[in-house]
Amino acid sequence: MYVSKHHQLNDRDAVFALMETHPLGAWVCQSKEGLVANHVPFFLDRTRGPHGTLMGHVARANSVWRQLASDTPSVVMFQGAQSYITPGWYPGKAEHGKVVPTWNYVVAHAHGTAQVIEDPHWMLGMLNRLTDAQESRQTCPWRVGDAPPDFIDKLMRGIVGIEISIDRLDGKLKASQDEDVQDRHGTVRGLQSNHNGASREMAELVLNTLASEGPQS
Repeated sequence: MYVSKHHQLNDRDAVFALMETHPLGAWVCQSKEGLVANHVPFFLDRTRGPHGTLMGHVARANSVWRQLASDTPSVVMFQGAQSYITPGWYPGKAEHGKVVPTWNYVVAHAHGTAQVIEDPHWMLGMLNRLTDAQESRQTCPWRVGDAPPDFIDKLMRGIVGIEISIDRLDGKLKASQDEDVQDRHGTVRGLQSNHNGASREMAELVLNTLASEGPQS
């Protein structure tokens, strides 16, 4: 992934937070038939490995797990807030007209080697951790143990575990950092006027980058 000096996201905790907030990863790996892409919700174990470990599962009917070699490289892409940015929001449009559209976004790319795991104890632990992480947002969280054990056992026979120890972690935050300060404030106002969650999230990211740079002259 190309990352310019303006858009580097080197704070590992911020990258981890992005992955945990947007856990549906786009997992791409090389198979015998070429590149294969799957969308998988992952649990991130921050404590294992130099850059954490991803845990998830795919359907047993999905042939990807049978095609993985022991040294198959993988990348999992996590997409955070993203938004089209119109130059109509920029004061610079009226002043000099030298403005163009762009796209703001925040992403994390986790690189590592994928391993297939069929051990039922590992599988149940992964399902518990993945479920608990998502259900923590609910008023009355559902737990895997709320379902009959034989029902869970039956469903587990239809999935295969995937574990990826992250060897390299890349983050990118494109939040108007390379635009004029007045145009960045115009971007914030425009995003806030859109009244949708993704736009408000991006507006906060642009504001955070402005605040991190301190007072502007």
